[in-house]
Amino acid sequence: MSDQKNLSEIDIEDQKLIDNKELNLLESLVPVVILMALLAYNIFFIEGQEWFGAYTNQYILLMGGVVAAVVGFFNKVSLKTMFVEVWENWKSVFVPIMILFLVGALAGTWLVSGIIPAMVYYGLQVLSPFIFLPASVIIAAIISVATGSSWTTSATVGIALVGIGSALGIPTGMIAGAVISGAYFGDKMSPLSDTTNLAPAMAGTDLFTHIKYMAYTTIPTIIVTLIIFTILSATTQTTGSTDVSNLLVSIDNTFHITPWLFVVPIIVIAMILKKTKPLLALGVGVLLAGVFAFIFQGDVLLNLSDSKIETVITSILTDTQVQTDNEKLTELFASGGMNGMLWTIFLIICAMVFGGVMDAIGALAKITKSLLAVATSIFGLFASTVISCLGLNIIASDQYLALVIPGKMFKKAYEDKDLAPENLSRTLEDSGTVTSVLIPWNTCGAYQSSVLGVSVADYFIYAMFNYLSPFTTLLFAALNIKIKQLIKR
Repeated sequence: MSDQKNLSEIDIEDQKLIDNKELNLLESLVPVVILMALLAYNIFFIEGQEWFGAYTNQYILLMGGVVAAVVGFFNKVSLKTMFVEVWENWKSVFVPIMILFLVGALAGTWLVSGIIPAMVYYGLQVLSPFIFLPASVIIAAIISVATGSSWTTSATVGIALVGIGSALGIPTGMIAGAVISGAYFGDKMSPLSDTTNLAPAMAGTDLFTHIKYMAYTTIPTIIVTLIIFTILSATTQTTGSTDVSNLLVSIDNTFHITPWLFVVPIIVIAMILKKTKPLLALGVGVLLAGVFAFIFQGDVLLNLSDSKIETVITSILTDTQVQTDNEKLTELFASGGMNGMLWTIFLIICAMVFGGVMDAIGALAKITKSLLAVATSIFGLFASTVISCLGLNIIASDQYLALVIPGKMFKKAYEDKDLAPENLSRTLEDSGTVTSVLIPWNTCGAYQSSVLGVSVADYFIYAMFNYLSPFTTLLFAALNIKIKQLIKR
């Protein structure tokens, strides 16, 4: 790796799929089929989708790796070869894992410093009864970008917006669609989001290159979404007023809200625009937020523990929840710190085991060659990726696996077409992250439907950002717009 290269980049040049002439396509697919069968069994037959507890998906990925190892053993692949490939995979995601830990620390410190509450506070004031639906998209987007979570956005402000909109006589499916559209925009674009970190880790690019490249398809999609919701809002009669004063008062009573809090995110954004290494930019964001917590939120820190320093350290490392006089805001103002990133990190580690063994036995090369035989064009490759992500959201019912498995399987195929890895990471998010909420039995669809009190069938047609995103990425591929090529060295 060049000294001038961004430290968060994964060294894609050394990621070579191993060919194994002893292995046929049917044998290559055995671990994948068994993996899918185990996931499907967990979803459809195990109550609560926790066959082996909270880390069921991780265990299933490890089981898939064991099956792949058995297939490899019968096709003359040594255990040493498998271990070497797994180790290489682990090394390739070391820096992304460090970034994930920093993202968790950032979320915690930005909470106790009042930065996230300030974003929520000013975001709520955008609301207007005359443009309720597009305003709902914007509010959800702002809060989701700030928190990195579509789930907490829907469970807090989303519920409030559905209640307000219902009182105005707006169909709940329409409101839920607006909230989900905005929430998943933020989930895609926020550096605090686990999926936004997971996709580039799987594809082999860095976090901020991924976010920048996603903007090419995401910005046009959200603009179209806002136009449609503006038209819907203008043609839907409303009565009453949109009163969020109780939420604003609750935030103001808990935190010291001031525009000065935006200095920290502005500095971090400026560092990113100056192409500062992500580890450094995020680290500065954590340190500055800790300082601002002491300056502006002394009472909040002391309410959480007897020591301000202890509170800041706790917010970096583990769970932190700021109590307010509003139950929903209390749910929003919570962070898991670095500890909250462990589930995603373990998923990445287990996915690297499965992918490493599949690579070592030659299965990935065999499957990739078969896919390339079908996807002979660049558009065909993008379309195959989109279909794979959608299929996994339907079959595996998990948004993370819809990113992890296609990311590993298609990585070499994109390289063979001389396509930069950010093409793959963007396509994973455009088709994997956002469509999960459109599947009723997917964890995301089930969650959003339950929290918002609106069935997937009711909000499906209005979750415009979510189902327009795959079409946008395919349109860009078909017209060869912003399809970055690998730079040959």
